[in-house]
Amino acid sequence: MNAPSTAGTMISPPDPSSIQNRLFIGGRFVDAADGATIDVLNPHDNSLITKVAEAKAADVDRAVAAAQAAFPKWRDMAAMDRGRLLLKLADRIEAEQAALGALEALDTGHPFRDTQILDVPRTAVTYRYFGGMADKFEGSVIPVEQGFLNYLLREPLGVVGQVVPWNFPLMFTSWKMAPALAAGNCVVLKPSEITPLSTLRIAELMAEVGFPEGVVNILPGYGQTAGQHLAEHPEVAKIAFTGSTPVGRQVVQASAGNLKKVQLELGGKGANIVFEDANVRAAIGGSAFAIFHNQGQACIAGSRLLLHERIADQFLEGFLALARSIRLGNPLDTATEMGPLTSRLHQERVLKYCGIAQDQGGEILAGGAAPQDAALAKGCYVAPTVVRAKPQDRVCQEEVFGPFVTVTTFADEAEALAIANGTEYGLGGGLWTADLSRAHRFARAMKSGMVWINCYKRVNPGSPFGGTGQSGYGREMGFEVMREYSQAKSVWVNVDAQIPPYYPR
Repeated sequence: MNAPSTAGTMISPPDPSSIQNRLFIGGRFVDAADGATIDVLNPHDNSLITKVAEAKAADVDRAVAAAQAAFPKWRDMAAMDRGRLLLKLADRIEAEQAALGALEALDTGHPFRDTQILDVPRTAVTYRYFGGMADKFEGSVIPVEQGFLNYLLREPLGVVGQVVPWNFPLMFTSWKMAPALAAGNCVVLKPSEITPLSTLRIAELMAEVGFPEGVVNILPGYGQTAGQHLAEHPEVAKIAFTGSTPVGRQVVQASAGNLKKVQLELGGKGANIVFEDANVRAAIGGSAFAIFHNQGQACIAGSRLLLHERIADQFLEGFLALARSIRLGNPLDTATEMGPLTSRLHQERVLKYCGIAQDQGGEILAGGAAPQDAALAKGCYVAPTVVRAKPQDRVCQEEVFGPFVTVTTFADEAEALAIANGTEYGLGGGLWTADLSRAHRFARAMKSGMVWINCYKRVNPGSPFGGTGQSGYGREMGFEVMREYSQAKSVWVNVDAQIPPYYPR
């Protein structure tokens, strides 16, 4: 059960001497002001990959100053020229697909096969989409009273701070930076201290394709130091954060000093509902992807599986067999289907929830522990875990963020909807049904920023991504995110209006 992968080809890891490990400030790679570093570990065996410079408040100040200095020139550059740089970057990412995929797999534990078919291509597509968007994000003319012209300008905000999590660092860096840059902003971005390596490689590529000095600044560091100072910084016009809901609340509080604009993409507890008329085989495969892809470390994961009682046994038979067959192993092995969780601390957190489930009367149907094979013993592995639980149980209410799915049955649509909407989160959710009317009815009724019907976890740079409730506010992607990274200016022109004097004399 869940034997380690041995049948694939081992991808050579990057040469440690080639891995960028310094801060990127003002177009140059530099050490931290105080020389501090952070150990970056390989989650497969917890060996040291490299030591990266640790940004603190003084480094944030340096980066913000560099971004401020670069902003006027970047803002005034022709939008088409900003777009060309993003398009060049997309080309370079595609040219380095294998190398970037190996670096991401090494640093995050995400299997190489997934970084190749999903992470790197999605990253390139995002930069390309917003490269094309740069000169197409238009203002508008507003119909007002005769004699006046009123038009709306969309202007960049200035220096924006961005905080990227550790689960999809390469892809999420593109989600944050591409629209901000296309809109004419300069960026100070803090990747996670756990997984900063692919983001620093993107900084190298940006310098190579010709991004002006200071337009992009990359600062690996801890949230309580570098992240906190970035969120508080009086010269930062906006903070965009992806991460946990508790930290998101702290970001809002830190932003209040200068009333900076805030965009939050936070936690989720996605309901994945399988109705009695669903294509069960398709739902099994799609539901496994919804929770086990990237070891379940996804805010939009379908972590609550709701099964109609009429098909629950049939579904579970197939789903459990699939979960138990998933090949765990070194993420650089091309046969590996599930790698380790990204850190030892997170592995311990996920395993703790297995005990919580049992304490509240839950039944572990599969997994529930680290794999026993000696080849995986040093890593941060957790076997694909399926738990039968009640909707009110902690494991059905709290975000576990691992290969951990709860199973609950329901009798009818009303009960399914009540369970689906019965958490504080509202990021993503899905349903499987052959009834088109039911599909649209549920899509309207679910308290969720995104709904997938007969699929799950589909994303595209043109489709808004974000949640409601404790899942945050604001949207990534599409025209919606360009609005997030710009501000409206209304301009009134008296063309030929005759305005009578307000104070006639």
